[in-house]
Amino acid sequence: MKKFLRTLALGAALATTCYAHWTYDRIIVNGEVIGEPWQYVRRHSNGNNFLSDVTSNDMRCNINGDISGANTSTYPVHAGDQLGFTIKDTFGHPGPQQVYISKAPADVKDYDGSGDWAKIYTLSNCETKGCGTGDGTVKWATYRAQTFNFKLPAEIPAGEYLLRAEGLAIHAAQKVEGAQLYVACAQIRVTGNGTGLPGPTIKVPGDYTANSTGILIPKIWSQITNYTSPGPRLWPAGTEEVHMLDGKVKE
Repeated sequence: MKKFLRTLALGAALATTCYAHWTYDRIIVNGEVIGEPWQYVRRHSNGNNFLSDVTSNDMRCNINGDISGANTSTYPVHAGDQLGFTIKDTFGHPGPQQVYISKAPADVKDYDGSGDWAKIYTLSNCETKGCGTGDGTVKWATYRAQTFNFKLPAEIPAGEYLLRAEGLAIHAAQKVEGAQLYVACAQIRVTGNGTGLPGPTIKVPGDYTANSTGILIPKIWSQITNYTSPGPRLWPAGTEEVHMLDGKVKE
């Protein structure tokens, strides 16, 4: 009987862990979920598991995501469209959600993501008015989400791009390499008249370190009273982090 109970408890713990993890498998364009899972998002071999070594090339498009472009379709979008990702499972941990773009030098199917990346979106913590408890600790806009949406900048030049989703779970980030990163890349072909120069840009890997602000936090997540997301400033200039207000994501 004791063995059965231990087995049952272990199964429940594994189910909880699996439920808390996630990956990205489809894109959303102007409110419509597009295609089949992995049709426009590069399939990786990491399941819904996280990455913790921010110096690894896997941080670009996840494990084997750099070589799966040839088997991934590229979806046409227009500069200024509303885009998004669907999540397989759910954002089951506290932390921000960010989106980066990198222009391919030619066919995005052949691009490994070694070029420049600009950050275009951050969905982060709740603003004070909508946090509910009034205790000063950070609440998270992404918790238990199953989709998220953002605007592709109207300024983005035409071309083929990797669109990289990055979810950062910080529930163990008070220790070095305790932060959990979940990443995947979609392939898009942008049309329009944008003439902006995305930036500031970073390399992936290259910008994040194990001790970066937002990657390593000073104390357990439930006790922190403010949070700064990792990475460069958002592009275009003047773009602000998205927060929650009164229990809803601000659009």
